[in-house]
Amino acid sequence: MRIFISTGEVSGDLQGSLLVTALKRQAIVSGLDLEIIALGGDKMAAAGATLLANTTAIGSFGILEALPFVLPTLQVQRQAIAYLQQYPPDVVVLIDYMGPNLGIGNYLRHHLPQVPVVYYIAPQVWVSSITTRDTARIMAVCHKLLAIFPGEASYFQNKGANVTWVGHPLVDRMADFPSREVARSQLGIKDDAIAIALLPASRRQELKYLLPVMFQAAQSIQSKLPHVHFWIPLSLEIYRERIEKEIQNYGLQATVVSNQQQQVLAATDLAITKCGTVNLELALLNVPQVVLYRLHPFTYWVATKILKISFPFASPVNLMVMKEAVPEYIQATATPENIIQSAMELLLNSQSREKMQTDYQKMRQCMGDVGVCDRAAKEILQMLS
Repeated sequence: MRIFISTGEVSGDLQGSLLVTALKRQAIVSGLDLEIIALGGDKMAAAGATLLANTTAIGSFGILEALPFVLPTLQVQRQAIAYLQQYPPDVVVLIDYMGPNLGIGNYLRHHLPQVPVVYYIAPQVWVSSITTRDTARIMAVCHKLLAIFPGEASYFQNKGANVTWVGHPLVDRMADFPSREVARSQLGIKDDAIAIALLPASRRQELKYLLPVMFQAAQSIQSKLPHVHFWIPLSLEIYRERIEKEIQNYGLQATVVSNQQQQVLAATDLAITKCGTVNLELALLNVPQVVLYRLHPFTYWVATKILKISFPFASPVNLMVMKEAVPEYIQATATPENIIQSAMELLLNSQSREKMQTDYQKMRQCMGDVGVCDRAAKEILQMLS
């Protein structure tokens, strides 16, 4: 049996790798001989998928931000469609990555309608103020939708989709993380040291819009707490040179590491982070965090003023509980001053940390029981029959 999985960017590669591992495990239980072909990254390849193309660096969020990736994205789409034409799979799984995946899904709908399509981790149109068109497009290309947020499942069910809530896959991953004590020992962090994680980017555009404001805040925090040390785990090695150069420019006491994100997240006292999947990992580890995000001003203006798009929250932690469990600063509010104020409050005020951790526990209850990836894999394998 052949399964084709399509995803992109760093977070998609992570989620895809967890799913590939579960699919392989469930295939053995079911006595299936499984071949998995994928658009993804190194993590998926390591889990046992055969990569048709590496899409971890092909991704953006926004209008102007997407322009450099239009041609690479179209090339990957054409490559995927050519493969599907020649080797029709038994089932297709789409993971997030809305633009490219809707293109692939539309092709399947019109040319290979017999191939079942599962959308796993659908784009978060369910939290937007304007969702009708994108919701219809997502529902049109998939036979089954596997939801990871309770609110997502309710939203699509109310729209008439064939949807199953499986829980959030990061629940399964947390067993792989070291304890705080082990992580600090592995990184050489002393017991009384203050360690802060800086998580500026998984996309290239984020280096441009997030790194300066994050490093300005870090510079000020360092002046207030001279013994603080910053830890920056790389999402992609190609970002190392730019980040190390900026560390020197801002005079930060910081260490850049590769392939040690789990240790950094588990070891630190606070994280100043971009908005994304990593927010959930930090919350599951009970690490206090301050979240920020910025886009090109034109993109943000078009989205909010012309398209009238609004979101109740941006961080997935806050979306889980539908309240501001973690401080999030978007666009104009993402200033060094705001970040510094929230960061110092969390570092110095135990009550603020305790309140956040109480909200973390509520979030954890909304993420489902362990076994998420296996539940998703079983749903997908059922489509094979």
